[in-house]
Amino acid sequence: MGQLTDASVVLRLGYQAIRRAGLPTEEILTKAGVALNQVEANDRTPLGAQYAFWVAAEEVSRDPDIGLHLGEHLPLYRGQVIEHLFISSENFGEGLKRALAYQRLISDAFDAKLVIEDDRCYLTNGQQPWADNIVNRHFSECAMSGILRFFKFITEGKFQPLYIDFNFQQGAADDEYFRVYECPVSLGQNETRLYFDPSILEYPLWQAEPELLQLHEQLALEKLQELARYDLVGEVRRAIGSTLESGETTLETVAAQLNITPRRLRTQLSEANTSFQQILSDYRCRLAKKLLANTNESVERIVYLTGFSEPSTFYRAFKRWTNETPVEYRKRKQR
Repeated sequence: MGQLTDASVVLRLGYQAIRRAGLPTEEILTKAGVALNQVEANDRTPLGAQYAFWVAAEEVSRDPDIGLHLGEHLPLYRGQVIEHLFISSENFGEGLKRALAYQRLISDAFDAKLVIEDDRCYLTNGQQPWADNIVNRHFSECAMSGILRFFKFITEGKFQPLYIDFNFQQGAADDEYFRVYECPVSLGQNETRLYFDPSILEYPLWQAEPELLQLHEQLALEKLQELARYDLVGEVRRAIGSTLESGETTLETVAAQLNITPRRLRTQLSEANTSFQQILSDYRCRLAKKLLANTNESVERIVYLTGFSEPSTFYRAFKRWTNETPVEYRKRKQR
């Protein structure tokens, strides 16, 4: 898997929660480096944006338990393919297993598994080796509220958590956790787990519909394949970045770096509605703009850094991208 990302819905839910909590949304988003159009866009966001969001939310709100408290303001998770897949299943257990199979559609931060024991069962999100402590804590507490609300909605209020384990050391007071989750919470565990009675797995879902289920499963599968293509484009971009200066950036060298044949790479990029030349051109364009706007590197050096062999080729390409010469662009941006 390439870079870890979240679906756009994660950012939107977070944005709606800070609005509902009456917090200064603009200030938090600006501090986190998130533009309002990103919230409304359908692009996936890097997991790093979560870190910036939670650091900003804690700083601006001055609330060390901000994840727990924003979780209370999260809107109900609705209208996504996973919700449709869940509610068209025969019972809660079937819906849950299907949702887990496609959880990546919501976030790469989820790697949840269902474990069934004799008299109890639990969902575990593993140890999340990628997670920084502040993100891990706020994200886990907030997501737990969203999950509980969704499970209660699906089961018409019948789902009840027995207790929750969190894999971070420091958190809120016991009674504050009990107020929010209505069950005991224990910190400093190896894994984050949500324990509940296994009998709820048999709970029949009133909207169950086998015909719709097939459609939703097909749609979820297509979205997962789309995500795999998105990963591939990200990997191609990173490979371009590491080979650009050497002047060895070709479809063949990048395919070799990704351990696939050039033909296969060409086909997969075509399925992702792009091409190697398009990604390369876009990468060079962004890099050139960034270097011209934010550094004092000479244009000759930028020609080299963007992988062009001749200044004249670079000038022509830049004029095509921006309708300006590199010098005009730099003057305008650095004015």
